[in-house]
Amino acid sequence: MATSTATASAPMTKEERKVIFASSLGTVFEWYDFYLYGSLAAIIARQFFSGLDPTSAYIFALLAFAAGFLVRPFGAIFFGRLGDMIGRKYTFLVTILIMGASTFIVGLLPSYASIGMAAPVILIVLRMLQGLALGGEYGGAATYVAEHAPHGKRGAYTAWIQTTATLGLFLSLLVILGVRTAIGDKEFGDWGWRVPFLLSVVLLGISVWIRLSLNESPAFQKMKSEGKTSKAPLTESFGEWKNLKVVIIALLGLTAGQAVVWYTGQFYALFFLTTIAKVDATTANLLIAASLLIGTPFFIVFGSLSDKIGRKPIIMGGCLIAALTYFTVFPMLLNYANPALVEAQRVSKVTVTANLAECSFQGSPIARDIDFRTSCDIAKRALTQSYIPYLSVQGTAGTAATITLGDKVLTAPVGVLNEKRNGFTPESAKAIADFRKELADTAKAASLTVPADPAKMNKGMVLVILVFLVILVTMVYGPIAAMLVELFPTRIRYTSMSLPYHIGNGWFGGLLPTTAFAMVAATGDIYYGLWYPVIVATGTFIIGMIFIKETKDVDIYARD
Repeated sequence: MATSTATASAPMTKEERKVIFASSLGTVFEWYDFYLYGSLAAIIARQFFSGLDPTSAYIFALLAFAAGFLVRPFGAIFFGRLGDMIGRKYTFLVTILIMGASTFIVGLLPSYASIGMAAPVILIVLRMLQGLALGGEYGGAATYVAEHAPHGKRGAYTAWIQTTATLGLFLSLLVILGVRTAIGDKEFGDWGWRVPFLLSVVLLGISVWIRLSLNESPAFQKMKSEGKTSKAPLTESFGEWKNLKVVIIALLGLTAGQAVVWYTGQFYALFFLTTIAKVDATTANLLIAASLLIGTPFFIVFGSLSDKIGRKPIIMGGCLIAALTYFTVFPMLLNYANPALVEAQRVSKVTVTANLAECSFQGSPIARDIDFRTSCDIAKRALTQSYIPYLSVQGTAGTAATITLGDKVLTAPVGVLNEKRNGFTPESAKAIADFRKELADTAKAASLTVPADPAKMNKGMVLVILVFLVILVTMVYGPIAAMLVELFPTRIRYTSMSLPYHIGNGWFGGLLPTTAFAMVAATGDIYYGLWYPVIVATGTFIIGMIFIKETKDVDIYARD
């Protein structure tokens, strides 16, 4: 006990600082690469999915973003196996090379207007390569740092790795803002968006140089010298129930809830500000960047605190607070960001009266404008594309859908396809365009599409709310690397911890922007998408409280 206490209180050595700095800095650059796409999703939609209508293009762009997350568990399996067999260092050196090269090529990729369907196909392939690489990156970095950390300090040491995702997002936002400010919005939308992707080649070179200077982790070296490395990490990790059970519990009782809290606090908050609250992109990005700058130190705070009071209470507390507050916090965020819009929504209620049996799912990611031909679909599509909330009311079968906006009633037309069935007839197209213009004019007069006025925006309170959301992120994410490392033995640690982490963050978290956007589009309720993170975070809290055991006192060197 005395030795353990002395180790925990000893100052960080030069070698330990080098390990943390090298691992963290390299991972910052990887997250920078990965986040560029998410931050530029609207421009990506115009550049590579311009063959679709704006709403479908944006959903497809988010799906392409999500494709990188979907393949992350497969990267975790592939690179985790290599990491447990040949070592941590060389495996996550390979991942950064794949990641950086894929990102650089995105900056060179011709648009849809230049090469047609090949553009989005190649883009999705590159996103998948990035996802595979990132699937092997996190487990390697977290395991590497944890296996260098002294007992009693794993939470504090691995918390530095946890800051990298937020710092990567922060760096990407700064680069985007810098380039956009330097060349202007028009040029940025035309070609300037490529610059942040191309700059990643510089970051790649720095990251590779740093990682080449690292040594293998002590725990892996010890295990290898004793001949105890796993010959079949996949079989041991997932083919034996005693370990597979822990993998499943780690996914449902830890990483799923952590992921949705993380992506809601960072990605969905940015999406909410720019689309639903109608805050201009520059202001929204600056506010998000400021909140990240203020909140990021709390990763270290909660990581260090978890060494003292445990990982479980902090992670579970973050999930619970998020689930209980999201439906309060996001309406407050809208009110402080765009009070004129909130007042307009209160005064001018919007109702769609239609035969609801004729209404399609507005959140479909594969639908085009011509797939929405009933009057109900055309009415709801027009409202959805402007993010105008509405209520649906059952109407009389056989009658056209109407939109009631304040004291005005607008009747939606029916879409009639032309003979080639690749568009509407000229008469139908004109009727739809006239209807959309009338709706746009009416909504504008009612201030339902009013942009956020910087002079009326309470930026202080917006920042306070965003910082609160980031602090919830730090609660769930700060201690989780240490806890995942401590759950599994050294011989299969890389493989075992990587899979639940990347299913949680790749699937539960990575699909959050797309799923939430589709839920909003499908219902007309601007807050409906919040049910997704609330339900998942609640489920993780319940499962975690019942099945997850505290791990802060586990001796990972004894678990080979």
